[in-house]
Amino acid sequence: MQKKLFITDFDRTLLRDDKTIAHRDINALEELKEQGIVSCIATGRSIYSFSKILKTFPFESLFDFPIDYLIFSTGAGIMNFNTGEIMKSFSLNESDVLSISGYFEASQLDYMVHKPVPETHCFVYKSHGKENADFFNRINLYKEYSSKLSIIKELKGFGKSTEILSILPYKSAYASLLMIEKIKQDLFQFSVIVATSPLDHKSLWVEVFHKDVSKSKAAAFLAQKLDVKRENVMSVGNDYNDMDLLEWSGKGFVVENALKDLKKMFEQVPSNNHYGVCAAVKKCIKA
Repeated sequence: MQKKLFITDFDRTLLRDDKTIAHRDINALEELKEQGIVSCIATGRSIYSFSKILKTFPFESLFDFPIDYLIFSTGAGIMNFNTGEIMKSFSLNESDVLSISGYFEASQLDYMVHKPVPETHCFVYKSHGKENADFFNRINLYKEYSSKLSIIKELKGFGKSTEILSILPYKSAYASLLMIEKIKQDLFQFSVIVATSPLDHKSLWVEVFHKDVSKSKAAAFLAQKLDVKRENVMSVGNDYNDMDLLEWSGKGFVVENALKDLKKMFEQVPSNNHYGVCAAVKKCIKA
């Protein structure tokens, strides 16, 4: 049999709306191991954030969770989940940090500058005083790991960064998409990845990474390392930041609760609340 690789997004794909994972989906991941199929989670979460939520589940050890690899921070890092080894990571250099932050300053957009892997959960932030509830909700979640930035000059000496994140409050889809397209054009030398906020599910998170960061590039690195052909990679997701992975994979699925645009492009499985990952796993095993 040819080697296979199964990759699932985490939030609102494997993770249910109540922040739990169905036993049926966990059993499906265990079945992949039994079948000799390599499994991976590809998430926008940092190692810290991913580990924190896994600790709420009844596993004796974090690494008892039945996956082989973790693509974290949207592809800025790859971890061997069986050993805890970080196999690959990317960072923005200090001049890039100053350049991107300066751009968001000039655009009067709120932003956060995150430390490099593995301390991506630590950041400094700058608000321009406008209403942005999702931005401040995120700061409250990480208040012990974040600090306020008064002026951009304070970033000198900050060093490398995993990413710079700007949160756009939800106004209208059209206005937001226009702004995002402008940001992508202006920051073309970087990887600009958009995702719906996992907090309010309305605001848009615009994440700026090193040019080689994306879920699909991380998956391609992993597939090459494991000697898995691209056509034997299957993925499942739900949001904008999954699109490049879904397009790159030999077969991409979206859960029923995915964005409308994605549901027009990819085959559907049931929602994150109704064992969508389990359904995708069955298709992977049967293929």
